[in-house]
Amino acid sequence: MRIILFGPPGAGKGTQAKVLSERVRLPHISTGDLLRENVKGNTSLGRQAKDFMDKGLLVLDTLVANMLEERFTRPDVKAGFILDGYPRNIAQAKTLDDMLLKLGMDIDFVVYLDTADAIIVQRLSGRQVCSSCGALYHITNMPPKAARVCDTCSAKLYQRSDDKEETVKKRLEVYKKEVTPLINYYQAQKKLYRLAGDEKPEIVLEKIIKISDTHNDSLKV
Repeated sequence: MRIILFGPPGAGKGTQAKVLSERVRLPHISTGDLLRENVKGNTSLGRQAKDFMDKGLLVLDTLVANMLEERFTRPDVKAGFILDGYPRNIAQAKTLDDMLLKLGMDIDFVVYLDTADAIIVQRLSGRQVCSSCGALYHITNMPPKAARVCDTCSAKLYQRSDDKEETVKKRLEVYKKEVTPLINYYQAQKKLYRLAGDEKPEIVLEKIIKISDTHNDSLKV
């Protein structure tokens, strides 16, 4: 089973992907994690990516695609995977299709976590990060025991610049322009499922698992 989870920033796709990975026993592949893994491992692709990151530039799509292609050749993805954070646009979606076709694979279904702007702004603008260990908190949903102090290491918490309310709203505007063609792309392939990402995480998870079960049953026929 090969699944893509996507949605606006703050929709909870990363959280859902991790929990879903444990439930259906498929590897969770995040492009962010993949980039960090390659950089930390000092791979050829990681060194090239680091050059861009050190200059404050976006890593080239071709580098990310090459990292993904290498990841798809590993034994643990034989039964499938859950892809989170990719594709972000039509060009990447077509690259992914071509890559999987070459490897004899295909995407089974795509879940779009459709989330209201107000919910996204509330989720992201309330986030706080530990300046030392990187632990995440939320002033409403998951506050620290002491204001702006990490429960784990007692370091100071801060708000990322891209989590400030005005920045979040601008990120959403950009995202919407890119995501509409992507939604249409997967709808045309009859692979898209739209779920309300502003429901409770456990409800969203069960809906995704139900879709997965339906696809598994159809494969057995």
